[in-house]
Amino acid sequence: MISIRGAREHNLKNLSLDLPKHQLIVFTGVSGSGKSSLVFDTIAAESQRHLNETYDSFIRHRLPHYGQPDVDSIAHLPVAIIIDQKRIGGNARSTVGTATEIFTLLRLLYSRVGKPFVGYSNVFSFNNPVGMCPHCQGLGTADHIDIDALIDKNRSLNEGAIDFPSFQPGGWRWKRYVYAGLFDNDKKLKDYTTEEWDLLLYADDLTLANADPHEYPKTSRYEGVIPRFERSFLKRDTDEIKGKNKLRFQQVVSQGTCPVCKGTRLNEKILSCRIDGKHIADCAAMQVDELLVFMRGIDARPADTVRQAIVNGLQHLLDIGLGYLSLDRETATLSGGESQRIKMVKHLGNSLSDLVYIFDEPSVGLHPGDVDRLNGLIRQLRDKGNTILIVEHDPDIILTAEHIVDMGPRAGEQGGEIVYQGSLEGLKAAGTLTGEALARRNTLKADPRKATGQLSIKNARLHNLKNISVNIPTGVLTVVTGVAGSGKSTLINRVLSKQHPTVRLIDQSALTGSKRSNLLTYMDMADEVRRMYAAKHKVSASLFSTNAAGACPECKGLGVITTDLAFMDAVEETCEVCNGSGFKPEVLQYELAGKNIHELLRMTVAEASRFLTRESLQRPLVQLAAVGLDYIRLGQPLSSFSGGERQRVKLAAELQNSGQVYVFDEPTTGLHLSDIGKLLQVFDNLIAQGSTVIVIEHDLQVMSQADWIIDMGPGAGHEGGTVVFQGTVQDIVTDKHSLTGRYLKAYSER
Repeated sequence: MISIRGAREHNLKNLSLDLPKHQLIVFTGVSGSGKSSLVFDTIAAESQRHLNETYDSFIRHRLPHYGQPDVDSIAHLPVAIIIDQKRIGGNARSTVGTATEIFTLLRLLYSRVGKPFVGYSNVFSFNNPVGMCPHCQGLGTADHIDIDALIDKNRSLNEGAIDFPSFQPGGWRWKRYVYAGLFDNDKKLKDYTTEEWDLLLYADDLTLANADPHEYPKTSRYEGVIPRFERSFLKRDTDEIKGKNKLRFQQVVSQGTCPVCKGTRLNEKILSCRIDGKHIADCAAMQVDELLVFMRGIDARPADTVRQAIVNGLQHLLDIGLGYLSLDRETATLSGGESQRIKMVKHLGNSLSDLVYIFDEPSVGLHPGDVDRLNGLIRQLRDKGNTILIVEHDPDIILTAEHIVDMGPRAGEQGGEIVYQGSLEGLKAAGTLTGEALARRNTLKADPRKATGQLSIKNARLHNLKNISVNIPTGVLTVVTGVAGSGKSTLINRVLSKQHPTVRLIDQSALTGSKRSNLLTYMDMADEVRRMYAAKHKVSASLFSTNAAGACPECKGLGVITTDLAFMDAVEETCEVCNGSGFKPEVLQYELAGKNIHELLRMTVAEASRFLTRESLQRPLVQLAAVGLDYIRLGQPLSSFSGGERQRVKLAAELQNSGQVYVFDEPTTGLHLSDIGKLLQVFDNLIAQGSTVIVIEHDLQVMSQADWIIDMGPGAGHEGGTVVFQGTVQDIVTDKHSLTGRYLKAYSER
């Protein structure tokens, strides 16, 4: 048993529990109930902290820093491997192949088996100067200057034919051309000879014989517009193109595939080395499932161990539902769910055991069919002698658990307790929110709403879409589904939004605001609250802001003082001057109905609803509660919100609008089973106000209540991009070609 005693991190109420090792344990409960505080902030943090302390100070300084959690003791704790949803990120040189290290193996294979021999494995890297394309430096993309946008041929040099700031008449760059002695400065550029045109644009490093001695620098050599523009703006990051000239720069310069390497990132010599007719960039551009077939078919006897290692890595990617990716896909373009699954690949093939693997909602972004495969992979990790801890809302993962810890009973101050611990059958009878949701009989919508019209998508060919046309009904709830990579997001987020620009996309991207922004400021409530305090005490409203006159001078309004101890963990201490409030101590003497501004910011949305009774403040609070965010504190920084929380905050801000077409991208992310019903009610209210709701979703509960369903597929990547089914929920469950239909049918029979 992993034995935890006296856990008090965040809202945990002095918890003590024992977790059986070598089992699959799922932690459930509403958002804000304390699941992450227990699993990540207590168990994982303590394991990582002790592990890091085993390294010397040089290495420890370069590892993530974990503070000591608020817990009395944790005994028999294995080393924790955290596989979270944080995007892998990285720059343009980080790809799926480099992140999984499969491309490293591929480089080794080509250096051993490829013909002709061009060098050892390092030369096959697009990050190596020997192997990279010299034009794009291994990025695969290059900046392209639109000459027609930069040059107005209907003007002369004196009239400002070079249409870019600092090249305009009077500018110092303009003088390099009009005083060069090479051109008739009043001649329209459209009348230039071929020689004059090339001289103006492309000549480089020329010595001038007839330059104006008073206006042209004596030591300066002539440089055409294009090489000068490239040197000044493309080869270095200047302030000229960051500020007021940024928009003009974007109109003149676009980024596209490198014209030299055609996007392969490598030079001609490296690409001459082939295996069975394919160079290494061909392999990197293939879908994982196609590359797997190719790798299995090649003869690599001198390096067959390497080939088999590549096959194993590709098979893991396929098993985990990522067969539609290619090794050259940039990691920055991956979703959180895709990033988490790629992290899993590293661990599936290792020989370690007696670890504790910790997953954060691994079902995010996965079709029910992919969740089945994910469950199999997680069981593989467990069967190697490991303990698996999963924070999850998806019933398909909860149903596979050997041990369940249900947190609650609700969120925030009303959470932080263990309301049930044991088997699945016991949970269903426990009467908790999770147990009741799992025990509920599932039904399919029998009386769908009638459409008021339709939105037509015509001849969609972007990415893997196969020239499809589809009509989306208006005035109803449409759910677009299909396996990951089937083309759902491309069809709706990209094509629909382009063909119908008035569509409002409510996604999980970051909320606008500074690092000091919070829920109160985002919902436009902060100014009114500050004015209420100011009016009562007849002082300035800026006193009640940690960004203005009210900020504590010691911590600058942050509430904490951070001390960097170099090779030791940074120490973050509560500011002694303001006691963590971020306000000057004198500000906290001003109260409203017995609460100072700091106490108000510590309130949850539910608590604030009882305190802030003005109608103008009640409205946003009611809207936040309607989307299941009543547990969030008013002062919680926007930067700490999860993707699902960010999306629901945006949704809350839209609830007073009507007659819109809304697109939601997986809005159930991070939502407890009991809150999905609330979300569906919000969608019903939007539709009742005359709006249209289109949802990209994998959740079976949401699918089951759709008025219209569009199923994309049948597979991912090249095997997707078509409409497998469109119609009602009642009809999809009888469609033999729809994988979604099969899972919906099984869902309705639970």
